Amino acid sequence: MSQVVKLGVGSILVGLVVLGLKLLAWGMTGSIALLSDALESTVNVATAIAALVAIRVAALPADHNHPYGHHKAELFSAILEGVMIILAALLILREAYFGFQAARVLNAPLQGLLVNGAASVLNAVWSWLLIRQGRKLRSPALVADGRHLFLDVISSVAVTLGVLVAIETGWVWVDPAMAALVAVYILWGGWKVMQQSMSGLLDESLSDVVLLQVRKVIALESVGAVEAHDLRTRTAGAATFIEFHLVVPGGLTVSAAHEMCDRVEAGLKALVEGCVVTIHVEPEEKAKHAGIVVL
Repeated sequence: MSQVVKLGVGSILVGLVVLGLKLLAWGMTGSIALLSDALESTVNVATAIAALVAIRVAALPADHNHPYGHHKAELFSAILEGVMIILAALLILREAYFGFQAARVLNAPLQGLLVNGAASVLNAVWSWLLIRQGRKLRSPALVADGRHLFLDVISSVAVTLGVLVAIETGWVWVDPAMAALVAVYILWGGWKVMQQSMSGLLDESLSDVVLLQVRKVIALESVGAVEAHDLRTRTAGAATFIEFHLVVPGGLTVSAAHEMCDRVEAGLKALVEGCVVTIHVEPEEKAKHAGIVVL
């Protein structure tokens, strides 16, 4: 079992524990705000399951029907997570509306807040771990899951503050009002998750900083070539694709050109882990006198 899959399984288990604690906190207090927190945790569990499925699919090797691999499966999972976050926010708004219609005094609020606080601490630690490891392992699904949990942590802190204000002031409307604010915040977070995932589905290029490094590697490692042009890059989940045309002198042997390409490819793979490099070799009459100048 890979580390990414282990983290995916861990997210499901952590999500179930957190959900249980938040449901207990809601049962102890009757707080609409705490119920909204618990509703978001049900989405956490559902999205953790979706992320695990996507991670398993993305890990499948390339085949006849998918010659470029299955890397984008994780991006679909991240978009699904964004949709479910938005759905959770709408459910919370619904509960907040009914809370305004029939606001009530909270029961055993301090004990419930302590239980909810324990769930938030667990979420915070796991969120940090998912984002850190997700970036390291180049897993969009894990990063999206970690960011979602971080939103959950922030909303939990806001809910706790709202319930404390309701306790101290006796303003029962503060509880559903805080639930509504949390829902708006979650809506924004869901949109951000979807927006970032769409960039990957639309074959977004490498960042300008990394592209500059890619150009330097090509210029340094293709000594003996005339130029390199038509550089294109795209990302698909954990995979990065780099392709360009390399113009070589007409008298260069096929073996020498192949050795040059191997050298460039090795340099690019050292720079961008797991990248797939495609180099189209052309004779010098195809030079465009533009693009990357070979050093």
